[in-house]
Amino acid sequence: MEQLTIAGKSFRSRLMVGTGKYASLAQMREALAASNAEIVTVAVRRVNLDAREESILSYIDLNQYTLLPNTAGCHTAEEAIRTARLARAAGLSNWVKLEVIPNDGTLLPDPIATVEAAEQLVKEGFVVLPYTTDDHTVARRLLDVGCATIMPFASAIGTGQGLESLDRIARIVDVVAGRVPVVVDAGIGAPSDAALAMETGADAVLVNTAIAKAKDPIAMARAMAMAVEAGWLGRQAGRIPRSAVASPSSPEIGRIGSEAAAHP
Repeated sequence: MEQLTIAGKSFRSRLMVGTGKYASLAQMREALAASNAEIVTVAVRRVNLDAREESILSYIDLNQYTLLPNTAGCHTAEEAIRTARLARAAGLSNWVKLEVIPNDGTLLPDPIATVEAAEQLVKEGFVVLPYTTDDHTVARRLLDVGCATIMPFASAIGTGQGLESLDRIARIVDVVAGRVPVVVDAGIGAPSDAALAMETGADAVLVNTAIAKAKDPIAMARAMAMAVEAGWLGRQAGRIPRSAVASPSSPEIGRIGSEAAAHP
């Protein structure tokens, strides 16, 4: 695959992975390795910033992975901005996966607060990767304020329902028009979902629950990596047009024993 470039930094893998919901931190570490991912996202609120105590960061090789702190658990723009600042001050990164999710049980992003927080964080020099809806008008606004990616959901976080609307993701891809990567985030349930997201035009996918809660997370991590590559290659290769009319794989003309062959 061609390399994925975000804010001037290039990556071989187009699969990003999360670090929550694993049975253990050791299992998480194995799954990260199996995924071949290079970008790993961690909720800032899960990171123990006290260097004297064991932290999730003890299980993530920062020489191997690019750490992407996220603002999971933030319900307002102000909370998200404050959390991003804390992560940077603690030396985690100036990259941030921006999540602003109202406390309403849906786990769907607040588009207005997300744009507000993104605009402020970009002004402060953050590289902002925003989790957003599948609304292309919100994507355009996030692009306008200077976000480094657009990260629409496939479906609600943790549901595993896959891509609820291919047309809406494709519309975002068209609106973004290659200016920044489109990363499908949340709702991926199976490798086929990841492949379909890539075939639809996404530049990358971010997967957490589908790997962490699989019967075999290590095998699922490998499967997701292969699916992302297959989907990307399929997109580049170009699928055949859909047709309402059947067409034989073997043409009649020239077929051995056919009338056409017998009477040229």
